Order: sequence, then C-alpha cells, then structure tokens
Amino acid sequence: MACSMTTPVLTLQDAALSLDGNAGRVDILHDISLTVNQSETLGLVGPSGSGKSSLLMLMGGLEQATGGRITALGHDLNEMGEDALARFRRDAMGIVFQNFHLIPTMTALENVATPLELAGHKDAFQRAEDELDAVGLSHRCDHYPAQMSGGEQQRVALARASAPRPQILLADEPTGNLDEANGSAIIDLLFGLRDRHGATLVLVTHSHTLAQKCDRVVRLRDGQIADETRREAAE
Repeated sequence: MACSMTTPVLTLQDAALSLDGNAGRVDILHDISLTVNQSETLGLVGPSGSGKSSLLMLMGGLEQATGGRITALGHDLNEMGEDALARFRRDAMGIVFQNFHLIPTMTALENVATPLELAGHKDAFQRAEDELDAVGLSHRCDHYPAQMSGGEQQRVALARASAPRPQILLADEPTGNLDEANGSAIIDLLFGLRDRHGATLVLVTHSHTLAQKCDRVVRLRDGQIADETRREAAE
C-alpha cells in the first residue's frame, strides 16, 4: 500500500513547451498541471511522441518551459539561470538516462565520484564505493564503461545519480536498452534506492511492469495529460 504523501516536491502549473524546427514552431506540451509529492513514485507513460521525455526534461530544468510555471523544492525553475540550474540539479536531483551517459575515459568509480568531488564532498570516493557496492558492482570499480555490459553500465549510472542523496530522482526509460533480466534488476535497484534515500522518483517508461510498481501513473497523449491512475485503485 502506498504511504500518505502530502508535501509537494514538484509542481507544474499550465506548463507548456514549444520548440522551433525546420517546419516552424512545434507545440510539444500543452497546459500540463501536475503535483508530485515527497517520496512518491510517479510513472509517465504514453505512446512515442506523446511528450513523456520532454515533460521529464522540464521537471529537471534541462528544458525551459515556454509557458506556465514549474516549481521544484520551492524553486521556480524558469527564474533560474543556467549556472543556478546546474548547481540545483547537482545538489538536489539525480537523473538517469536510457543511454547511460557515462564518461568513457573514466572508471566506474571515477564516474560516480567525480560529480561528488565537484560538489565538494570530501568523502567522494568512499561514497562512490558504497554506492557501487549497493548496486552490486564493487568488483567493477576499476573497469571502464566499454569493459562492462549494458546492464552494468546502467547500474553505474544509477549509482552516480543516487550518490549525492538527491531529493528527486528522474529516470528516462531506464530499462529501455536492457534485456528482460537486466531490466528487472534495474527496476528493483531503482525502488531500492528510493527506499534507502527517501527520494521522490519520477520515471518515463514503456514497461508495464515498471509502471505498475509506481504509486501513480500519468498517461500522456499528444502533449497533454490524458488520465492518471493511483496504485490503490488498480489493486
């Protein structure tokens, strides 16, 4: 059963996103109003092109809304400059991408420790070792991304995202490039990290299994919220 969650962490009010393309201005998201509460797990689902990943990018301040307002942990993301947004993401958010985005010339340990070092954590390498151990990769600390499988690389990406103890964890198709066994393992790790650190978890996914584990599922269609379902209702 989902716990009671009443403290807003992310709030979107009539958020919109339009981008200029070769064929002119393209409207991607329209009037999205949504609140995500502390420690909630939210799944964003819908067909390809429905705006799921774009919505996640707005939540993470990686895209700037062209309409409406987005507030994260009390900060208006549209009012923050690029440097302030980068510091905010570094200190308060963990982001996991489908394609891992590991630095190929760094070992697993260095990939996880470097963001911690940049944030000024004196125990960066010890914390990185602890996070790699938590995702079952203590034996891969000295390996480079090219020496690891896709599932192992995604585990490193998860360790890197969770090491700063973020209040918000965003994941864009975290199992999309993995086979069923590795995808299932990543799902368990994601929710395990949420349970360990108490982070709010927002996931873009095509995986029915992953969506079903979330407290709430929001379905997008044509850049708008089509419907939403809470897990209690499904159960």
